[in-house]
Amino acid sequence: MTVCPTDDRHVAVLAFPYGTHAAPLMNLVRRAAAEAPEVTFSFFSTKRSNASVFAGLNQEQLHNIRPYDIDDGLPEDFVPSGNPQDPVAYFVKAMPANYRTAMDEAVAKTGRRVTCLVSDAFFWFCADMADELHAKWIPLWTAGPHPLLAHISSHQIRETLGPDGVIKNKEIDFLTGFNGLRASDLPEGLTEEPEDPFSMMLDKMGDALPRATAVAINSFNAVHLPIAHELESRFHMLLNVGPFILTTPQSVTPDDEGCLPWLETQEERSVVYISFGSLIIPPQEELFALAGALEEGKYPFIWAFRGNPEKQLPQGFLENTKTQGKVVGWAPQMQILKHSAIGACMTHGGWNSILDCIVGGVPMISRPFFGDQMLNTATLEHVWEIGVGLENNVFTKEETLRALELIITSEKGKMMREKVVELKDFAMEAAGPEGDSTKNFCTFAGILSGTHSEKLHQHPHGFRGIRSKIAGAFAAAQNKFNRRHHPKH
Repeated sequence: MTVCPTDDRHVAVLAFPYGTHAAPLMNLVRRAAAEAPEVTFSFFSTKRSNASVFAGLNQEQLHNIRPYDIDDGLPEDFVPSGNPQDPVAYFVKAMPANYRTAMDEAVAKTGRRVTCLVSDAFFWFCADMADELHAKWIPLWTAGPHPLLAHISSHQIRETLGPDGVIKNKEIDFLTGFNGLRASDLPEGLTEEPEDPFSMMLDKMGDALPRATAVAINSFNAVHLPIAHELESRFHMLLNVGPFILTTPQSVTPDDEGCLPWLETQEERSVVYISFGSLIIPPQEELFALAGALEEGKYPFIWAFRGNPEKQLPQGFLENTKTQGKVVGWAPQMQILKHSAIGACMTHGGWNSILDCIVGGVPMISRPFFGDQMLNTATLEHVWEIGVGLENNVFTKEETLRALELIITSEKGKMMREKVVELKDFAMEAAGPEGDSTKNFCTFAGILSGTHSEKLHQHPHGFRGIRSKIAGAFAAAQNKFNRRHHPKH
């Protein structure tokens, strides 16, 4: 097998510029670039996305990473309608031509052909592009393992559930790791033939991912071993390289509003931390219900609020709760979740937030809004048993009070905390010096620099032989988890 000299290596990084996709990919690439300073990394995203992702990074941190702006596909006379999906639809239609144009520019400027593609997993076209370039392809799936298995099983899901599957809310017991989950928990577009550009992109992705050299995922093996084994069987190579909060460079969020000193004055496991991510603001009637539940239940809280709390929260709420809690514009989320005063986290069920809660050892109350959030919410409640959802997936005052009491004060809530702390221990172990995620990152970096494939080729049983050796260790870890929390089994 011929391996190009390391100093000719050129890795093209294709980011999806919307939501929380580009930043995690950049963090992974930053770590890989530091490990291989002689490799050139070209990072492709829209001008707006690149401005955000590269903000605050100095030349030393970007020694061998260079940004390239790609066309966002918006027409010159585009007027925002307020629907955040509109720019995404234009962008998806512009692919892959916008990436090809920018990649040609990068090849011309560097004098190096592209030897490896690292992309967001959404980009199905990278399978064909890698073949054309005779390059490796490593897509990064930034969400969790259950949605990943669902997307690569989309044809099986439609055939098994049938057109009335969602209406009858059938169980998804035919997929590994999905016991207790139902058709209504699946992301939009999985139970019917896709029609909009975004759903069609995800459908093509499901078909293309098995062609990749390796699939990287922001997760860790022991978060759910049966599904890890299933994904391994579907791909040439599965690389759990997370949680990124532990395994990749992270920016430090300043505590400008004094959340941490305030937490020092609170009782252990009594405070509710509330955050719905950087994009989501619940409907006003739900904000009122949530605020009413906090005030009536007298639960101490920190609320990272996106918007204008004086206009969007009930009149008098901020004054009535000024000693009970804090409503802040931005908060150091990971530091807060690690604090012993935190008893629960209210979240939108995004994968990054779930991982943050796992690493913090905090059980969750999840109100999902779109995408994989419904499936994540059902998984944390019914599979991992480390949190709860809400009836009909909406905040009412009564339902919010029920969920808070369940997690903060009940015996079941105590068991949830024990289980999430168990997963925290597995995550910390995975990210440690000898952990699976650390070893998988070394494999990832080796593929980029052209040093890993040959080693696998020389192994007498290939990657599957290596995998069979570590399967016993995975099973032992899962058995330990089951014995502790399900002794009757």
